Order: sequence, then structure tokens, then C-alpha cells
Amino acid sequence: MTTNDTAGSPAPEVLRYAAFTTDPAGGNPAGVVLDAAGLDDTAMLTIAARLGYSETAFLTARDPGAAEPVYDVRYFAPKAEVPFCGHATVAAAVALAERDGTRAGAGGYLFATPAGEVPVAVDTGEGTPRATLTSVVPHVEAAGADDVAEALAALGWSAAELDAALPPRIAFAGARHLVIAAATRDRLARLDYDFPRLEALMRRLGLTTVQLVRRASADVFHVRDPFPVGGVVEDPATGAAAAAFGAYARELGLVPASAVLTLHQGEDMGRPGVLTVTLREGDERVRVSGTAVRIPA
Repeated sequence: MTTNDTAGSPAPEVLRYAAFTTDPAGGNPAGVVLDAAGLDDTAMLTIAARLGYSETAFLTARDPGAAEPVYDVRYFAPKAEVPFCGHATVAAAVALAERDGTRAGAGGYLFATPAGEVPVAVDTGEGTPRATLTSVVPHVEAAGADDVAEALAALGWSAAELDAALPPRIAFAGARHLVIAAATRDRLARLDYDFPRLEALMRRLGLTTVQLVRRASADVFHVRDPFPVGGVVEDPATGAAAAAFGAYARELGLVPASAVLTLHQGEDMGRPGVLTVTLREGDERVRVSGTAVRIPA
């Protein structure tokens, strides 16, 4: 797919990938532009809006011949730019690896994003390529009681439907997410919210998504991510929120200092995906891994 948004300039090639899945019909679709040199903000937003995916990644190479090539990366949702997007990062890294050949043992790629530098390694191995991003240094902060109450009202949830062992917090690992945990899988499965009301709250708090969580076991979670600020009702698989959730789980002592978490997302949308979150003792950053596959044109 190509799109010509800049008069007199060649149309940039827009690739389509599904991230955190081996099935093009699963996971989270992302647009990827591997050569965004010459595209301005308006052109990038236009391409993202026309494609209609939750995010499209736009890459501009600094030094593609280096042992660890550096790319300036920007992410646009259909309605606005976002500081960081995990699934589009995974998709873009896999697209680069498929174009260039595996970066295994060669340092991978370094993505210079608006949120900070994000190293990404790709293992092409056998089967579907798998990318692992390393987040910026995360942090977790309290969520105001009034803000949580407003979020619940917008979602149509009651306080009695929450899991008291996983209290609401705002977590950041490149983008801000409000984490709210449901007490039951059924509550998580029933998502029908007030789009304008939740969008207004999220804009006021500077949130990218709301990370809705149900804990299935010690290290397995089901998650959903409303994304009204991006013009999307729900994100099918959200790497940025997964990284933020890893920081949240560690901060609250829900998991050991070193842990591997499995997040299932997209099942209730008919686009199942699996995200792997890795925490390492002594390293504040969070690693998020997943496969990505090309979506046929």
C-alpha cells in the first residue's frame, strides 16, 4: 500500500503488520513507514488516519550502516501523535529485520522516540520473527480518588467490581496509562463505555490508554485498553501499556523482582494476541516481547 500525501514527492511505502500474533487476523495491526524522511506532521497524521489503525510508526534513519542502526521514530494514531507505541515498535523492528536480515548478534536497532531511546532486538530464528523492546525508565504514581471515580463512571463500572489486591495507579514506561483491575473475567469482558467522557478524563490526565486488567494466576493476566484519545474504541494489543503494567506489578510487589509475565489481550475483540513482559532484578527498565507478521495487501 502506498499513499501520496506530499505534492510532488514520491508516495511513501506504508507496510501493514499485525503485532503480538502469528496470525495476520489477530493481534494489533500497525502501519509502518520505514522511510519517513520528508514527511511533515500533517502528512504523517493523514497517513495514520487514512490507514485507520490505532498507530502507525514513521522511521527516519540516522546511520543505517552502524552496528546498532539508529532510527528517529514517531507514532501517530488517527487523531493525534503519541509519545510511544509498543506494538508499532515491534512491527517496525520486524519489518526492518525482514528487509535487512536478522540483527541477532549485531546489536539490534535503537529507536529514538519522543519518549526516549528504546533498544529493540529481533530474533528471526525459526518461524515468525520475534522482537523485544526495552522501555525507558518507568515510574508509577498514585491515581486521584476523584479521577478513579470518574473513570469508573465513564466505564460503567462500580467500585465493588474492582480487585482490591490491584489498586488503581498511573503507570508510565514511555506513555501514561491508568491501571484498573477487575475482580472477575466477566467484568473485563463487558466493555461498553462513554467514549467522550473517558476521552475527556484521559486528555486532562495525559493518559494514552486505560489499562484494564484481570489477574488469572500469579504471572498471567488478561488485559484490555480503551483508547478514545487516539480515536479508537479499543487497542487490541498494547506494548506500551504492557511495559507500564510490568512496572506497576513490580512497584506493588505483585511479582518477584525478576519475573516473566504473560498478558493476553484482544480475545474479547476477536483479535487475540500474547505479550511477554520480562522484569530483571537490578534493571528498572521493562522488556516487552512479541511476534509480528505481515498483513497481506
